[in-house]
Amino acid sequence: MTSYLQKLDAAAPADRWKMARGFLFEEPLPFFSELRENRPVFAMDEVTLVTRFSDCNLILRRPLTFGVDLYKPKQGSYFMAQDDTAQHWREKSIMKSILDVEDLPKIRDFVRDTADEALDGANGSIELVRNVTRGVPVRLVQDWFGFTRSDPEKLIDWSYWNQQDAFWNQPFDSVVEGLDQAGIIENRKRAGVMMGIYIGRLVLRRSAAVKLGSRRDDPVSRLLRLSFSDGVDFNLRDVIFNVGGLLIGAVETTSHGVCNALRHLTSDPALLKDARDAALGGRPEDFDGFVFEALRFNPAFPYFFRVCHRDTELSGGTPQAATVRKGTTALAVTHSAMFDPSAFSEPEKFDPTRDFSDTYTFGHGMHTCLGRHIAGVMVPEIVRQILRRGDLDFGNGPDYKGSAVPQEWNLSYSA
Repeated sequence: MTSYLQKLDAAAPADRWKMARGFLFEEPLPFFSELRENRPVFAMDEVTLVTRFSDCNLILRRPLTFGVDLYKPKQGSYFMAQDDTAQHWREKSIMKSILDVEDLPKIRDFVRDTADEALDGANGSIELVRNVTRGVPVRLVQDWFGFTRSDPEKLIDWSYWNQQDAFWNQPFDSVVEGLDQAGIIENRKRAGVMMGIYIGRLVLRRSAAVKLGSRRDDPVSRLLRLSFSDGVDFNLRDVIFNVGGLLIGAVETTSHGVCNALRHLTSDPALLKDARDAALGGRPEDFDGFVFEALRFNPAFPYFFRVCHRDTELSGGTPQAATVRKGTTALAVTHSAMFDPSAFSEPEKFDPTRDFSDTYTFGHGMHTCLGRHIAGVMVPEIVRQILRRGDLDFGNGPDYKGSAVPQEWNLSYSA
């Protein structure tokens, strides 16, 4: 039987990345196993795949050596498109402080009630993506984050196109058949303009309310109070940029994560039964491990991309040591890293009791997901509420409709 590497080595250099990308998404675990064993740093013209846990960690924890340069054309001066700058540290610290971890129990209750409302009101048949996997986080954005007087369809649209362009429309994605890269950019620009107009008006309204003594306590209001205090360098332009980041990060990544977890849990009847039993009994937190383990097997983001700023040896001290050259786009294939036996005991075993501290569901290093604590309760709670229904029929699974993320998923269940 011809191995993956033999097939890639035999292919023309111009065809290798397209072929490797197919293996990465369609046959990931055996492909990754072969790469980790034989060529953990696999260089091609467009990208270099990095598949061992230690090397992925190195890439993601060294922002001055492996930078987020490819985000800058998409996100401009937003702090998450910067590496180790004063603005990055200041604004990330501010955003962490206004997203209080103390709020998590109330957020979980809100997510539970909102998901219940959507499922109970659908009378046993629902399109999951719009109504639940996107619908619940967009309600959180409106009611909890403070996006008042907003249209949920527009909020979903703005989050979707910004995510599509940043994560799924990079130069190396040109090998994806049918991908309209220019069209995605135009939609992201349109969404950015419309989102900026809405947030500008929101900030003006809320600024007046705050100055008149409003005690409304949501992230938008908290940011404005901080800005008006003059206690830190954080002006209204910074408020607008970071309020937009709350929306962009909350909706589409949550939807993708919920769908991917459900896809894995529903792939095996025995696993689905165990997950449903956990969803129906005990504490909600006792169920969460099923979702985090499902996302280890089927992550929303199988890799994180960085640009190498200086020649760097990876897998050093091993027979497979290789140097990543300056200017190279490196993909830290964290899906592979989460199955590296050097870091995960019995990696092929589904174990919902694992310590998930070393997984990459929320990234790693300087660019770890800002909302990881909120997502850490919202994603599993949405999945839990879905699995608590009886007579579940997930049909043919999610329909991507040519997108990189699920667009539709019809579910029936006993009302």
